[in-house]
Amino acid sequence: MNSTVMKKSMYWFAVPALLFYLTFWIFPILRLFQYSITDYNGYAQAFSYIGLDNYKDLFRGDVLGVSLKNTLIYTFVTVVVGNLIGLGMALLLNMKIRGTGIYRSLAYIPTLFSAIVVGFLWSYVYMPDYGLISSFLNKLGIASELNFLGDYSTALYSIIFVEIWKTIGTTMIIFLAGLQTVPNDLLEAGRIDGCGPWRLLRHVKIPLLATAITINVTLSLINGLKAFDFPFIMTNGGPGTATNTLIFSIYKMAFTEQLFGKASALGVISFAVIIVITAVFVLKMNKREVSA
Repeated sequence: MNSTVMKKSMYWFAVPALLFYLTFWIFPILRLFQYSITDYNGYAQAFSYIGLDNYKDLFRGDVLGVSLKNTLIYTFVTVVVGNLIGLGMALLLNMKIRGTGIYRSLAYIPTLFSAIVVGFLWSYVYMPDYGLISSFLNKLGIASELNFLGDYSTALYSIIFVEIWKTIGTTMIIFLAGLQTVPNDLLEAGRIDGCGPWRLLRHVKIPLLATAITINVTLSLINGLKAFDFPFIMTNGGPGTATNTLIFSIYKMAFTEQLFGKASALGVISFAVIIVITAVFVLKMNKREVSA
């Protein structure tokens, strides 16, 4: 068998993966666009095409605005706070101190648990009266009437904290891997030139962490924009619409209210928003990475 025939035959090995990709990714997306212009309820076989009525209803109503606002807040806080804390932890655990391996392992442990376990765990921690925080404050003699998940003003941020707590280990590990590639010669040269820790961090370490920053920001951005697990497990979107995110609103609209066509329209809008925001951020981060 000559090399040309062998190369052609090798393409057949890609066919199963391609079929899998088309069946479980491309085809559902195309169907999503189709359902978004129908009144399909998710169960009946028959449905009618209603044009752009679903999109008009979404832009006129409050669901899209509230869900988009909550999702953007969720994403912004997760990206900024999560990466700052992860970088700080990586800098601390990159120092030559005793028990570094133990501390790194402890910081990474939350990442190993599933979202369901973490959600139920923190639901108990936040529980008013008998939760871990309330019990601790009562032991100190402090009367506590805190209801983190039941208060409209704190519910979303309480869930964001849980998201950061769970993912901080991954963020830290990526930053730590980047810090360990920083050449000691550059750091020594900076110290000889009179640079203190802050100037070394700003002018040497941060520019050399450009790749790690791009990876972490992108991962945090995607996690924030597709947030569903914790709003569903911990608050079911409540109180009211305080923790309704885009993905949770799609789920609720499709499987609770049986408005599958309208949910598909919201899915198309969410898909466009996520693609645009992620693409803009990745392009900007890549430009900074190249310039660094």
